Amino acid sequence: MASRVLSGIQPTAEMHIGNYFGAVRNWVALQHTHECIYCVVDLHAITMPYEPARLRTNTERMVIDLLACGIDPNKAILFIQSLVPEHTELCWILSSLTPIGDLRRMTQFKDKSDVLEGQDSTQFVSAALFSYPVLQAADILVYRAQFVPVGKDQEQHLELSRELARRFNNQFGADFFPEPAPLFTETPKVMSLADPTKKMSKSLGERHYIGLFDDEQSIRGKVKSAVTDSGETPEGQMSPGVANLFELLKASGKADQASELLKDYETAKLQYRVLKETVADAIVELTSKLKARRQEIAADSETVNSQVREMSDKARAIAGDTMNEVRRMIGLPPQR
Repeated sequence: MASRVLSGIQPTAEMHIGNYFGAVRNWVALQHTHECIYCVVDLHAITMPYEPARLRTNTERMVIDLLACGIDPNKAILFIQSLVPEHTELCWILSSLTPIGDLRRMTQFKDKSDVLEGQDSTQFVSAALFSYPVLQAADILVYRAQFVPVGKDQEQHLELSRELARRFNNQFGADFFPEPAPLFTETPKVMSLADPTKKMSKSLGERHYIGLFDDEQSIRGKVKSAVTDSGETPEGQMSPGVANLFELLKASGKADQASELLKDYETAKLQYRVLKETVADAIVELTSKLKARRQEIAADSETVNSQVREMSDKARAIAGDTMNEVRRMIGLPPQR
C-alpha cells in the first residue's frame, strides 16, 4: 500500500507562481506515487480578520485552481476542511495534550500577531491564531498520514504534530498515530520580482508577484519591471534579481534556454532585456495552458461541486474511522 500524504492550502483570492512552483506542482507529481489527501483549509483562514462572502468565494476558487493545476479526483482526494468536522473534534482532544509553552514558541504566531497589531490597534489577536498549530496537527493525524510535503519554514509545526502523536501514543498505551515525517523535495525558491531578497508573496503588494492565472499583458509587464542589479552584490556573484529570473526560467521548464543564457552571463554578453523576454515567454506559455484548463473546469460548476462533496465524503470516512478509535481509547462514548 502506498504511503499516505497529507497537505493543505489556505483559500486565498489568487494563487501565484510561487505557490505553484513551490508546492502545488509537487502535489500533482505525488498523486502518482502516493496515496494523497489534499485539503483547502478554510478553518485556518478564519484565524485572521476576513469577510465571510469572500472566504466562501476564495474557497470555491481554490478548489477550481487546484483541479486546473492537475489534481486528479481519480488519483487523489481534494476536499474542503470545514466539511469534515472530525478535524475540529481531534483538535480539541489534542489541545488537552498540548502545553501552552509549545504554542508560545511558534514563530508564525509571533509573525502574524505582529502584522495584526501593526495594521490596526483595534484588532485583537485571537485564541484561534494562537492554537491553530494544534488544528494543523489534527489535519494530519486524523488521516494518520505518514508524510507531509513541507518547506523548511514549516518544520516547526510538523514537529508539534510528531510530538502530539508521541504524547497521545504514550498516554493511551498504543502505537496508534504514526509520527508524520517531512517530505522534502527539490522545489525552486521563487522570490519577489520587486525585492528579490524576499520570498514572493501577495502581502508585499501587486508588483511583487505573478498570479498563476494573470493575463499575458500583466505577466509581461511585471517581468519587464523586475529588479535585476541592486548595486549591492559582491563582485563575482550574480545579483539576487538576476538569479531569480534564471530560477523562474528553469522552473517554467526551460532549463536549456537558461543554460544558454547563463553562458552569455558568464561571458558578460547577457542583455537583461533578452533574459526578461525569455522568462516572460516561458511563464506565458505555462500559464496559458493552465488558464485554458481552468476556464473549462469553471464552466461546469455543477460537476465541480459534486466532485468536492464526493471527495469530502471520502475524507470524512477515513477521518471518522480514526475518531471512532480515538474516542474508544480516551474513554468517550462511541458515536451513534
